[in-house]
Amino acid sequence: MIMPQLDWLTKRPIAHRGLHDLNDKRWENTLSAFDAAARAGFAIECDVHLSADGVAIVFHDEDLKRLTGKDGQIHQLTAAEATALHVGGTGDRVPTLREALALINGRVPIIIELKGIAGRDDGLVAAVASELESYDGHAAIMSFDHHLVRRFPADAPGIPGGLTAEGVKTRNIEAHFSMLAHELAFVSYNVHHLPNPFVAFVREKLRMPVITWTVRDQAAKAQSDLFADQITFEGFNPDSTLA
Repeated sequence: MIMPQLDWLTKRPIAHRGLHDLNDKRWENTLSAFDAAARAGFAIECDVHLSADGVAIVFHDEDLKRLTGKDGQIHQLTAAEATALHVGGTGDRVPTLREALALINGRVPIIIELKGIAGRDDGLVAAVASELESYDGHAAIMSFDHHLVRRFPADAPGIPGGLTAEGVKTRNIEAHFSMLAHELAFVSYNVHHLPNPFVAFVREKLRMPVITWTVRDQAAKAQSDLFADQITFEGFNPDSTLA
């Protein structure tokens, strides 16, 4: 059973980095991918880094090369420099979180994964929280990085915060359990690492929603459906019986 205040998180499948086409013509984490997801009625997952001047930038990698063809690191750029870059040679530029939120405009939920770079991400949680403060729509934040998750209660009060996680070894599971001390509202787990004791505990004992990543076909969706509450997907239509 999902707690009523977070039932929106699991109501619809979540498009991983937006509804992209595996970076053919519509690339990940672009306004085009976000608009396509919203039009299709899918929730949206996106990634954010902190720019050199303290702005939340929608971008997955630390390195610029794969997505922009340029050399350098995303954290080295100002927001103006980052948003001047085209993604994948398309007309889409790297967006700020503010631009993404304005485009989505509450049409569907957004789940924001904060990408930490040790020593380079001070203020990231607060920057994201600031953008969400006046946002009129469902939104949540999450991160793999424990040092960022620990900042959620202080820097992003009132915003549902989640742990992005993976692993089945004892040391992984124990580390995940330790994060329950930091007011988690949900968990996002690697679909290929289910089932496991941590996910079973938070879902069955704490009644905490669990979403999975990254589901790329109907077989993985079937696995997720057994042990979690919703999928984060890419590369297929989860509303279809055809992969």
